This record gives sequence, structure tokens and C-alpha cells, in this order.
Amino acid sequence: SHGNKEVFSCRGILLAVQWFWDRGHKDITVFVPSWRKEQPRPDVLITDQHILRELEKKKIVVFTPSRRVGGKRVVCYDDRFIVKLAHESDGVVVSNDTYRDLQSERPEWKKFIEERLLMYSFVNDKY
Repeated sequence: SHGNKEVFSCRGILLAVQWFWDRGHKDITVFVPSWRKEQPRPDVLITDQHILRELEKKKIVVFTPSRRVGGKRVVCYDDRFIVKLAHESDGVVVSNDTYRDLQSERPEWKKFIEERLLMYSFVNDKY
């Protein structure tokens, strides 16, 4: 949302990570589809991609798998990665997604998502 739904803003990820880091949270994982490392296309703009590489080196960003089949990108369902890790590590999910489909997939995830989903917004560069 930092890129106003016009661009994928890697700076927005950094601002969110920094917000939690400054409050003492050091076990932070950000899942990003691996195709976000590719050269941006005019219809899918990405700003400040170097931030993703820096956060990957610090083991904060984890890229979820994607591949090309017949010229089309096939991506994994990264929501499952997010909820599974947060549930297993007793963490919090920071997202504006409600994960409705995953709530019905596993009963233990329903309660977890209801209690551990932290939604957010940006006001310019304020997280």
C-alpha cells in the first residue's frame, strides 16, 4: 500500500520492518514472490529493488517460489507460507489480507488469524 497501488514499493517494506525493529522485534520475516527480483515491466512497476536484496542478505526477506510455464508466470500460494510460519513460531501476521480461505482450511488457523492479524496503513512514509 506504500506505493498507492500504482507501484510495488520496496521502501514500504523497509519502513514496516524498521517500525517493528525499533520496538525490539528482531525475529522478522517478510515473504515476497521471487518474481519481484526480476526486471520491472511498465505495467508492473517496482521501486527500490535494491532494498529487497539488502533485506534478503540480512535474512529478513524470503522469496517464495515462482516459475515460468509456457511463457506464463506460475506463483505459489504465499499466504500459506505466511500463516504457517506465524502460527508455528507464535508470531503475528502483518497484512491487510483477511485470509478467509485459510481460516476454513485449518481450524487452528482460524482462531490464530482472528487473534494475530495486525492490519496497517501508511500516511506518506509513516507506517
